[in-house]
Formats: sequence, C-alpha cells, structure tokens
Amino acid sequence: MSASVLYDTPGPKARVRNRIYAVLGTVAIVALVAVSIVRLSDKGHLAPAMWDIFNYAGIRQNIADALVATLKAFGLAAVGSLVLGVLLAVARLSDHAPIRVVATGFIELFRSIPLLITIYAVWVGFLTDYSMWALAIGLSIYNGCVQAEVLRAGVNSVPKGQREAAYALGMSKTQVMTTVLMPQAVRAMLPTIISQLVVTLKDTSLGFVILYPELLYSARLIASNTQVNGQYPYVSTIVVFGVIYIVLCLALSALATWIEKRGRRAKTGIAVHAAADPAEAPGVLDDAAPAGDRADGSDGPAITKN
Repeated sequence: MSASVLYDTPGPKARVRNRIYAVLGTVAIVALVAVSIVRLSDKGHLAPAMWDIFNYAGIRQNIADALVATLKAFGLAAVGSLVLGVLLAVARLSDHAPIRVVATGFIELFRSIPLLITIYAVWVGFLTDYSMWALAIGLSIYNGCVQAEVLRAGVNSVPKGQREAAYALGMSKTQVMTTVLMPQAVRAMLPTIISQLVVTLKDTSLGFVILYPELLYSARLIASNTQVNGQYPYVSTIVVFGVIYIVLCLALSALATWIEKRGRRAKTGIAVHAAADPAEAPGVLDDAAPAGDRADGSDGPAITKN
C-alpha cells in the first residue's frame, strides 16, 4: 500500500465507503434538483409562455445592447487593470523606498475596500454622468491591485541568476525588467492573470448599482417589467442571462488556454547549429598514412599542424 504526501491511500474498506458516499451524494443532488424543477413547474415558472418572451424583438434588442455595454466596460477594465498592475508591480519592486511605500499602500488600501464601494465612490464623487467610465475605473483600480501582486510574484519566481547575468552584460534595470523579468513573469502567471480577468468580467454585473445598462441591469428590467399570466419571469430570465455569463467566461478561458499553448509552442532562444562532420575538421587527414610515410616513423594516422 502506497501513501502520498497529502493523504494515505485508502484501503479496500475505505474505497467501498467512498463509493457509497459518492452514490448517496449523487442521489441527494439529483433528488434536490428534481424537487426544485417540480416546484417551479407547479408554480408555472417553466411554462412555455415564460420562455416565449425572448422571441420578442424588443427584448432581444435589449439583451444585445446590454451585452455590448458589458463587453465595453470589461474591455476598458481589462486594459486598465493590466496597465495599472504592471505599473504598481514595477513600483513595488523599486529600489527607491518612497515609491515602494506609496505603491504598497495603494495596493493594500484598494484590496481592502470592497469593490462595490470603490465603484460607487468613483461614480458619486467624479463621474455621475458617465456610469460606464465609473464602472471601468472602479474595476481597473481593484483588479489592477490584484494583478500587481500576481505579476510581482511572477517576477520574484524568476531565478536570480538571470537577473545577475543581465546586469553582468551591462543592461540597465529598466532593460532587465522589460526584457528579462517581466516577459517571464507574464508567461509564468498567465493562468492566474486570465482567471482574474474572468473575475473582472463577472464583476461588471456590479454596474447595476450605478444604473449602468449592463446584463444584470437589463435582466432586472425584463424580469420586473414583463408579466406572463400574472407572473414575472424571474426564473427564465435568470437562466438565460446566467447562460450568457457562462458562455462569456468559457470563451475567455478558452482564449487563455489557446494563448498559453501557443506560447509554449513558440520557438524562442538562440538557434543551435548542427555539429560539423569530424572528417571535415581542419588539420585532420581523411585516411591514415602508413607509419613509413611519417617523419617520426610512428604508427597511427598522420595529423598535420596548422
């Protein structure tokens, strides 16, 4: 019986017990889902009329506009958070104490403040008439602080020998950071960076607090202003908009996976030439000369000195 670092390998009784627990857990989940579906059906939330509202041109246009608004805010927040993250990471790694202290304080401050409060403060204090920019800036500040810590961890993970070798070649600190450390940090932390971008995409739903017409705001309007047989289509609206969010996040994750695989296949570094044929090396004769043909009369191949 072998054991891993984290736990002991289960024996025959433990494996049987785990299978029983797995079956019981699956049955419980299936039963819970079935009961929920039956209750929703009894209350009329799963009636075809509840889903037919999404065939209306007005509601489809509303969803399309909300999707575009969400992608706009996400695009601005993604670019802003990455740029701010790089700047904060470089500042926190600076050799100058004042710059390092200011960057550290900024990161710790806005990581501690709830994102909703940051977005609302930017909207009320500076951009009351520009809800999209308020949402994008709030998301950029919070996620930029998180991305800065991710990049800082990536830079610190690069072996110190590479930094020392770069300085030995006469490179400045800016050159070392931009050409040696930061590219490797981005490649090493790319999955975490993309995961945080997925979080940024989902956090655009907080825009409904500042009346920005993104997906969640549109879902709230549709569910609360459309009546079907005397009921509001909350369940169907949640399902449809939930699927949209899932598709967006899966698409972003698939893009990250593609970028990561493409980066692994990229040919980088110095090309290594094939070794030369020893027979073509200078100073070595193709055939061994007889011993009598050599000046010293010794045996073996004749080697000329260049």
